[in-house]
Order: sequence, then C-alpha cells, then structure tokens
Amino acid sequence: MLQESPPTCRVIGFPVTALPVDAQTTLMFDWAKQRLSKLVCFANVHMLVEGYRSSSFANILRTADLVAPDGVPLVWMLRLLGVTHQERVAGMDLLPALCKLAPAHDVSIFFLGSDQKTLDLMRARLDQDCPDLKIAGMEPLPFRPLTPAEDEALIQKLNQSGAGIVMVSLGCPKQEIWIAQHKGRVHAVMLGLGAAFPVYARTRTMAPQLIR
Repeated sequence: MLQESPPTCRVIGFPVTALPVDAQTTLMFDWAKQRLSKLVCFANVHMLVEGYRSSSFANILRTADLVAPDGVPLVWMLRLLGVTHQERVAGMDLLPALCKLAPAHDVSIFFLGSDQKTLDLMRARLDQDCPDLKIAGMEPLPFRPLTPAEDEALIQKLNQSGAGIVMVSLGCPKQEIWIAQHKGRVHAVMLGLGAAFPVYARTRTMAPQLIR
C-alpha cells in the first residue's frame, strides 16, 4: 500500500511536519500497527543547526518520516509560513500521551537507551499511570558503540518483542543517527526522545512552562 507523506514546510532547508499533535499521533499509531520502520524526530533549533553544520545529519533530517516541531521557534516559523494553527509537538509530552493511548490501538512500546536505574523508575511510574500499557521491553545501551554481534542481537530482540513503537533516549544527534542506521532493520516506529526518559522517571526536572 502506498504511504502518503505528511505535509511539511521547509525551515532553513529542512522539512518540518505541519500537522496538529493529534494528527501526528494518529499517523504514528497507523504506522505502528503495520510494524513499519519509521524515523520520527522531535526537532528544535539545535537539531536544525546540527543539520545545517553536518551534511550527513542533514540527510537524516531530510529523509525522516516525521520531523515534529518540538521547539517553540519552529512553531512560530510554521505559523509565519501559513500553518496558522500549528501546535508544538513535544517529545516530553508525547511519551506519556502515547503510553496512555497505546493499549486502545493494541500497540506495545519498547524503551531503548538511558540507564537501568532510569528505566526501572520509568517502569514503576508507567505501572501506575498506564496500567494497561504493554511494555515490549526496556533495554539500556552502553556508552561505547555496540559490536556487530551485539547490534544484531539487539535488532532481533526489538523485532521479536512485537513492539510497534520503539522510544530511543540517547540524546541528539546520537539517537537520530542510531535510528537512521537501523531504519529498515527494526520493524517499528522509532522515536528519538532525548531527555524524556529521565524527566518521566523524575531524575531530571523539566523547565517551567513559561521557559518552555
């Protein structure tokens, strides 16, 4: 089945997805239910500047399936470009939102990255906040690169888990590079969520709403 690309607007040469939060969430679940391999970025100014400075990272942004406007300046730019009702699509907010909605879509979620302590705290909070969520797995990653054998074993674990969504917390641009390297190999929608894991685990605090 032909997959239609979501609408975008170009911001300093990069396509930023121009859709409301609910529409982007629906698209992620549609892909997840089909176990499609997709790359989702939550972009702020820093991410676009990384792409401006690095041709290899620029290619990742230009070939991503969704580049959600996480940073408020990107939302302002989309509105100036004619997307008058564009909302912020924040990874920090999408993590709990997707976890709460996933059971209704029969989609399980795998949490990849960060450290074991953070993942354990996340699981405890998820058990309270989202008791019906099917956690396909939780796996920390070492700070060193994985060996080819380790990488292949991880790919098999992710695919065999049945996860429709894989949330990746490695920081920008490391997580986006990892997802791009595994697109087509991991059969799930992969989201680069940066510091969302420790914030949800409450080991790191979120900036006040006014600052965000």
